[in-house]
Amino acid sequence: MACERIDFLGVPLDVLKEEDIESEILSLLNKNKPVQIIFLSTWDILKARKNGEFRDMVTSSSLCLPVSKSIIKGAAFLKRTVPVRHYPFETIISILNVINSHSKSLYMLGATKKSLAIAEDNVKSTFKDLKFVGRYNGYYKASMESSIISAIVKASPSLLILGNGIKGGARWIYRNKSKLSNGIYIYDCNIIDIFSNYKKKTSAFLLKHGLEYLPKVFVNPLRIFTIFKYFWFKILLLFYRIRNK
Repeated sequence: MACERIDFLGVPLDVLKEEDIESEILSLLNKNKPVQIIFLSTWDILKARKNGEFRDMVTSSSLCLPVSKSIIKGAAFLKRTVPVRHYPFETIISILNVINSHSKSLYMLGATKKSLAIAEDNVKSTFKDLKFVGRYNGYYKASMESSIISAIVKASPSLLILGNGIKGGARWIYRNKSKLSNGIYIYDCNIIDIFSNYKKKTSAFLLKHGLEYLPKVFVNPLRIFTIFKYFWFKILLLFYRIRNK
């Protein structure tokens, strides 16, 4: 079944089921252009409603996958097709399984040199048929960027995974699309450090109950004030529900 795109509060979301990931990834690889996959939280939805670079990036992305439980409940409240909630780590693993089973190639960009090297070894040992065509650490000097992009283009990976230490994060992909080679580009801040075991993935319990923000609140208590954004999100849902009636 084809991936379905819905409008959610004026922001595109894709309904991608687990069983359709392989066919969708292969379809994206056949587009013969650089394509971006992004993960959207509730806060990202609110940010993407505004005009600007972030909105442009979202609307131009080939796959917009929701990560927050409140988005799933919100889509049901608005009587839209309810999208599948994607956990970035698990979804990236599913994509790597596709890349591996079809003997495609991978490039990793980001994290520290030590974390990246360990991540490479762990990925290679897990995905035996995957072609690892390059890596470069994050936190590099701005003067190195053109050389890094040239190396990526030369390697021409089927998939490029972008981690922390890259200025702009997901927007790095959007800003450099015209310079990049064909393939799939995906950003997750923690993914490379999770591969290297420098960081732990969010617990299944917190994800299941929509509490994945709690560890960030413990690190920075001021994040508790994002609850006002959540109230605004609820008001928008009610407004759209009434308007659609």
